[in-house]
Amino acid sequence: MTIPNSSTAKHPVWLQVGTLLDGLGTAPLRNAHVVYDSSTIRFVGEKGRTPPREVLRDGQTQPDFSDPAATLLPGLIEAHAHLFLEGGELDPARRTAAQRQLPAELLAAAWPRMEKLVRLGIAGVRDAGDKDGVGLALSAACRGADRPLMPYLDSPGAAIHHRGRYGSFMGAPLEDFASPADCVAERVAAGADRIKLIPTGIINFQTGTVTSAPQMTTDEITQLVNGAHAVGRQTFAHASGDEGIERAIEGGVDSVEHGFFVRPDQLMRMRDRRIAWVPTFAPVQTQIDEAARLGWDAMVVGHLRRILDQHAASLVRAHSLGVLIVAGSDAGSYGVAHGTGFLRELELMERAGLPPLAVINAATGVSAGRLGFRENFGRIVPGARSRFVVTRHPPLITVANLRKPRTIVFDGRVFASPDAAELTGL
Repeated sequence: MTIPNSSTAKHPVWLQVGTLLDGLGTAPLRNAHVVYDSSTIRFVGEKGRTPPREVLRDGQTQPDFSDPAATLLPGLIEAHAHLFLEGGELDPARRTAAQRQLPAELLAAAWPRMEKLVRLGIAGVRDAGDKDGVGLALSAACRGADRPLMPYLDSPGAAIHHRGRYGSFMGAPLEDFASPADCVAERVAAGADRIKLIPTGIINFQTGTVTSAPQMTTDEITQLVNGAHAVGRQTFAHASGDEGIERAIEGGVDSVEHGFFVRPDQLMRMRDRRIAWVPTFAPVQTQIDEAARLGWDAMVVGHLRRILDQHAASLVRAHSLGVLIVAGSDAGSYGVAHGTGFLRELELMERAGLPPLAVINAATGVSAGRLGFRENFGRIVPGARSRFVVTRHPPLITVANLRKPRTIVFDGRVFASPDAAELTGL
């Protein structure tokens, strides 16, 4: 039996599955029923609680699809991706050449990624910024009346950094404006859905530490956050190294991205202040996986392994403390392909010690609940958009099963998972 396409059937579809993951629950629902149409979920019930007649088509008495071996879960949310970059390109020279393309060329290369992401089960993307307007153009198309097949997407436009410091390839400097408030106002006028800050540099792989001092003061971050919140925009901050993370936390950001070398006391304050953490294991793991190609020696690889081991311990601690953990892969960074790199990120979070259900929640309901998207998705609840994944390969055994054949429902349309030939350009 196959899942009907409700967008062409013109009537609600009734599914019965053995396991349902709603995106936030601490336990799965069993023998669950879901009724949806081409826009929204109409009914969710478990343990044989069947749908009322008013949510079904006239005269319907049996599900359109019934499989006790199937698991249904929300469409996934990639919370940190740079859509202007092709992450899967491993040749450094070709990657550098691609980044030098004109903005129109970067946007043209990004468009084919949109439908491919939907077919992979990615229902939403929080773009993490670019200076060339690619993310803003995609976000505008997502809001438009003629929206093509694409995930929900929002973007900050150009990230904010200090001139001469890390971030120029994806941002524009704070020094271009008379004040932090003016900088935020310009981003919003350009169409920014949220505000991306770069308070720190990146890890020095040669030493295994963050060697550069933070580039933003706590006061600058506070002013940028206050300016963003005053106009209804969330903030997210690239931050690694405990000093820079400290400034981001005390500045009041909505989420900390990467967060390498975060301290236990900082995790507790993040929990208390509902600051989400997006840990992004995938880019560092890729440096290990591609060490020979990148020229990293055994000492550097040792640093990278130590960093990831510490990061894994922090993730487990954050989960035990109740920190809001949100999944994002930093797709577009070296070797982290869009879509497939996000599935890899989920596997790395599980390998770090997070239970599969917690990983799935971080990639669905927790993300949707904290990041405040314009559209209602990421949960399997009445009123949410009909965007979900159905699989006979239990993700509660391992999230790696999300790579196996599965069916994607996106606004009522039904897609089979793609094969490898369709994943070029990600």
